[in-house]
Amino acid sequence: MTPIQLDPLYEAKKHEEQIYSLWLSQAAFHSEPNPDKTPFVVMMPPPNVTGYLHIGHALNMTLQDIAIRYKRMKGFETLWLPGMDHAGIATQAVVERQIKEQGLTKEGLGRDEFVRRIWEWKEKYGGIILSQLKKLGVSADWDRLRFTLDEPYERAVKAAFVHYYEKGLLYKGQRITNWCPRCHTAISDIEVMYANEKGHLWYIRYPFADGSGSVTIATTRPETILGDAAVAVNPADPRYTDIVGKEVIVPIANRTIPVIADEAVLLDFGTGALKITPGHDPTDFEVGRRHNLPSMAVIGLDGLMNENALHYSGMSTIEAREKIVAEIDALGLLEKVDDYEHSVGHCSRCASTIEPIVTDQWYLRMKDLAVRALQAEREGKVEVLPVKWRKVYEGWLENINDWCVSRQLWWGHRIPVYHCEDCGEVIASVDAPHVCPKCGSSHITQESDVLDTWFSSALWPFATLGWPEQSASLTYYYPTSLLITGYDIIFFWVARMVISGLEFMDDVPFHTVFITGLVRDEQGRKMSKSLKNQVDPLDLISMYGTDALRFTMASLSTYGGQDILLSDQKLLSSRNFINKLWNATRFVVAGVDVKETLAGPRPSDDQLGLFDRWILTRLAGATRDVTAKMDVYDFGEASHRLYEFIWGDFCDWYIELAKIPLRDETRAPATRWVLAYVLEQTLRLLHPFVPFVTETITQQLYGGDHLMATTAYPEADAMTTYDKDATQADFLIGFIKAVRNLKAVFHLPPTEKQSVVVAGAESDIAAIMANAEAVKFVGRFADIGTELDSTQRYIKGAYGAMQVMILAKSDFDYEGELKVLEGKLELLHADTTKLEARLGNQDFLARAPAEV
Repeated sequence: MTPIQLDPLYEAKKHEEQIYSLWLSQAAFHSEPNPDKTPFVVMMPPPNVTGYLHIGHALNMTLQDIAIRYKRMKGFETLWLPGMDHAGIATQAVVERQIKEQGLTKEGLGRDEFVRRIWEWKEKYGGIILSQLKKLGVSADWDRLRFTLDEPYERAVKAAFVHYYEKGLLYKGQRITNWCPRCHTAISDIEVMYANEKGHLWYIRYPFADGSGSVTIATTRPETILGDAAVAVNPADPRYTDIVGKEVIVPIANRTIPVIADEAVLLDFGTGALKITPGHDPTDFEVGRRHNLPSMAVIGLDGLMNENALHYSGMSTIEAREKIVAEIDALGLLEKVDDYEHSVGHCSRCASTIEPIVTDQWYLRMKDLAVRALQAEREGKVEVLPVKWRKVYEGWLENINDWCVSRQLWWGHRIPVYHCEDCGEVIASVDAPHVCPKCGSSHITQESDVLDTWFSSALWPFATLGWPEQSASLTYYYPTSLLITGYDIIFFWVARMVISGLEFMDDVPFHTVFITGLVRDEQGRKMSKSLKNQVDPLDLISMYGTDALRFTMASLSTYGGQDILLSDQKLLSSRNFINKLWNATRFVVAGVDVKETLAGPRPSDDQLGLFDRWILTRLAGATRDVTAKMDVYDFGEASHRLYEFIWGDFCDWYIELAKIPLRDETRAPATRWVLAYVLEQTLRLLHPFVPFVTETITQQLYGGDHLMATTAYPEADAMTTYDKDATQADFLIGFIKAVRNLKAVFHLPPTEKQSVVVAGAESDIAAIMANAEAVKFVGRFADIGTELDSTQRYIKGAYGAMQVMILAKSDFDYEGELKVLEGKLELLHADTTKLEARLGNQDFLARAPAEV
């Protein structure tokens, strides 16, 4: 044979681009409906075209890729459909910042030109994102790439809107809305980030109109006093039963408003009496609707005090607050001011403080839609993993509000509603009407607002497959199999996809939702620019290689969905593991032609040595364990089991043990076959996790059209096992470990050969002696005996019921080591005394958990 020459170290940069090009040239990731195969479908959570991928994407994409590569190798017809999201408000915000640096505004550019600039951004950063995904080894079907503003997708979004409209589920109305003064648009409740801020609680007296005194209210927002419509108290509050129905005077405004009773008022907040401002507080808005109160806004859409704010018009809310408090104080109506920390809402896109304002918006009625999505999860049609996230999913659906789906933006799906300027007819249509169906007028204008980006992404699992057309792909691939996503968008996206799937396809969009944790730094802190701990996945790939990053992400992920703590040490450990595999391959191919060997017959059982049988049994066990974990998406445990088998069983033990029979031409052929077989099966097991290095090795071994990416996954049931032999081999390996541990305890050089004496059961000693050659070679023993030399000193230890003794050399510091042991023994005695005292304490026993 001509030995294959592998580089001394695996150089990721040298191979990764070439390997990915090979996969693409062989169409390894492409999928077509195949009635002879079971489909396994994953819809890629589409990254936003707002910039570059972050480390969270690296985690999410890695886990999806592991799942899809595994199922592809298991014989499923796999489709991983990739795409990108236009991301409405987020993308518009970044382009607005970009043109601002050029001294421009979107208003100055106009709608068409501004949208054209965003398309330019999308082309640039969409291309960057695609190249980053390929760098990560993503095995998606790029022939099916989708974007949420592509023309076919846009038709699907319009069809969904018209469906809801005609069903009476969409309506336009004046309601309190989360308004972002910076982005100049409404945002939904779940797009508001809350943060505790230090502020004040102002106690202000409202005089009774009849001059009989006053009632004191507490507020965190005195700047909205000018819009007050009532003072409210709880009907169960005995302090205020006599004043309900009376009228009070609004300070500064000098308007009279009623005192009302409503159960929304908390008895223990402030004085128990609240000002009600329906135009600027969601709770107050609902109270106002129940009591038919007027709703007046005193803050405009620009975040400044408006014309209803009297002489404070044009001021910022903070400036107006200071001046209003000063004026109330001057009127003698400010009772006191307390420090107060409260939760303040901010826009999740630009971090500006949210202003609740009554605006005219489109809403989707959600109550009835949510019932089906809740039922589907409870009946097991959609399984949410880990189970702890089921309560989050259920809780949101149980307490759902109508969804504000309109946004005052220019980038996105423009609402397909048209107005006749002559007769006032309202038309919802997928295709733009040229004339009014009611009066025939051609004076028709379209709504200027766009849809919330989550409205379109909620259709992702079926709109990407051709819906509303009943395509072959839609019939074959829907419902999909698995969704992997972060816990931060369970209700943004996951629940809404279930709602949409049930409404439009009459079936759930996916069978399993696997929720991952977030990636944090090694101190457990969230990755952020302010902490300067953000990492670019491409930087990590450049430093450690893609496979090292992928294996780290997989090994750190947990089935409980805990957050991942990323560190350079963990990445370095993964890179070392990949190099360990590479070096193991170098050893094998130096003496074995893997392709030729595996093309030949399998050795008979009697040709296999004890340790050949042992590694084959261990391989079968690892295959069974890994398969079981992969089938339930427990990628962390699967990767740990692979690491344990490859680094421990195969590299540290079998490769060393194989060196003995390889010297013997009688035994060598069987061992060469085992080395080739175990290496090849190991590469298959590892491929979903580290596809580049495994494919690189496979190309070296086989070349041509033989792709690891499309090779069958190992089947444990097809592997022959030798349990009795494996048990004996485990005993011998355990014996070697016991001697190594004894050497380590007494600081003997690990490479120095010592004479070892054993005493114990005849069967154990016989097993050791029968395999003395292998045990001495791997254990680095000078010799193994059963008789002590009475003139010599020995270091004694134990291995099960056996005594293990190492002959001490003349320079061994026997007395010094004895003193060290005596010191350790004293510490153990002291610890034992403390524990016995604690266990003798009945109070401790009563309080301590059972496991303690």
